[in-house]
Parts: sequence; structure tokens; C-alpha cells
Amino acid sequence: MTNRRSFATGLLLALPLALIAAQASAHTGEGIDSGFASGFWHPILGWDHVVAMVAVGIWGAFLGSPAIWILPVVFPLVMAFGGALGILGVPLPMVETGIALSGVLLGLLVAFAVRAPLWVAAVIVGIFAIFHGHAHGTELPAEFSAYGYAVGFVVGTGLLHMAGIAVGFLTRSPAGTIAVRAVGGVIALVGAAFLVGVA
Repeated sequence: MTNRRSFATGLLLALPLALIAAQASAHTGEGIDSGFASGFWHPILGWDHVVAMVAVGIWGAFLGSPAIWILPVVFPLVMAFGGALGILGVPLPMVETGIALSGVLLGLLVAFAVRAPLWVAAVIVGIFAIFHGHAHGTELPAEFSAYGYAVGFVVGTGLLHMAGIAVGFLTRSPAGTIAVRAVGGVIALVGAAFLVGVA
């Protein structure tokens, strides 16, 4: 339990530092000088991506084993497929709506502590991952390699999942469970705000 708390604390402390660094980089235009770096920062700098990817980790931690590791594996794998579709120019309707809805639905699943069967959870996560991946793929900078960019956004996504898992560990206590469900509500509201923006 101590190791879990240390791990969770470390992740919670690291994420804000990474986000601060990302914002500084974004404002100056420095630091994003390769396909990997551009792909890595793409999900982290987009709050519509952040809330959904963190929610996947939280929900996986809430559902417990094996969902705690299956969901954060399913999402980036399917997202990479969606990214390939975007890079190849394969059209996908309502991408921004799908991304916004992912924040709403995943946030609500956390807020209401929904214990879906593993296959249902994996399907939900996989469907939304296609939209996120397609958005990443269509925004590939022309000067960078698709491979490095794809690896970058998968790694960035994985770190966001880990941050969500760290938050999800708080459900080991009654007070922590209330806090985590409140975070789910906030995620749903952020997703709703993006949904209104794309409607």
C-alpha cells in the first residue's frame, strides 16, 4: 500500500510539472522540434484529450484488475489505428464531437462508479480512442515523420493514463472514492463544455 501511495504521489506531482513545461514550450514555439516531441505534446496540450485519457486511467483503476491495465493498453493501440486513418486521409465523421462525448461519457462513468463488464468497458474506450487517434493523425505536421509522431502521441497518452490510475488509487478509502467521483463529474463538465463548443 505504501508503494502504491508513493507511486500515486509521484505521478500526481509530475503531471503538473509536465503541463507547465508544455505550456511554456507552446508559447515560445521552442522544444517541439521533432515528430516524437510534436506527437508527445499533442494530447497533453489539448484539454479535450487530457480529460478523456485521464478518465480512462481512473475508470480502469476503479474497475480493478484486469481493467486497470487492459483499458490503458486498449486505448493507445486503437488510437494508433485511428491515427493511421487520419494520416492516410481516411475521413471520419464528427471527430470533434466524438472527442467531446468521450469526456462526457467517461467522466459520468467515473462519477456514477459504473462497474461495466470488461468487454463493454474495452469497447467504449476503443470507440472513443479512434476519434482521438484520428484527430492526432490529421494534425501530423508535414515536416515530421509519421512514425515518430505516432510513437510520441502514444507515449504522451500512456502518461495521461498513468496519471488517471494514480488518481484512481484514491478509491482505496471512502473519502478518496468521493473525491474521485467528484473528479469524474468535473471531467464530464469539461467534456460538455467542449461538446457545446463543437455543436
